[in-house]
Amino acid sequence: MKEMPAGELLDGLEAPADPLTVELVRGIADHVDELDAHIDALLRHDWRPDRIALLDRIVLRLAGYELDHRPQVPKGAVINEAVELAKRFGATDQSHAFVNGVLSKWGAAS
Repeated sequence: MKEMPAGELLDGLEAPADPLTVELVRGIADHVDELDAHIDALLRHDWRPDRIALLDRIVLRLAGYELDHRPQVPKGAVINEAVELAKRFGATDQSHAFVNGVLSKWGAAS
């Protein structure tokens, strides 16, 4: 299922997705290369992009999309929610700290 295009995924849902979900899924899919490049640029020089766990990268993409493409959402709220997601679903016990560090740099630059 990870190779399924975003539109196909949304179209295959039993119930219609809410508008925010549709915006986020389609927006991230449309900007995934840009988001990944931004994430990779914010990593410490000794951290390789391929070391980021998939769930952590997904949280970073979601928050990065909101930071760059949803200016009406407060940056602090985006970062706090991403940190909470990383605490709950992150790949390691330190995922939330990693996500916070990357997004703090991102938010400061936006």
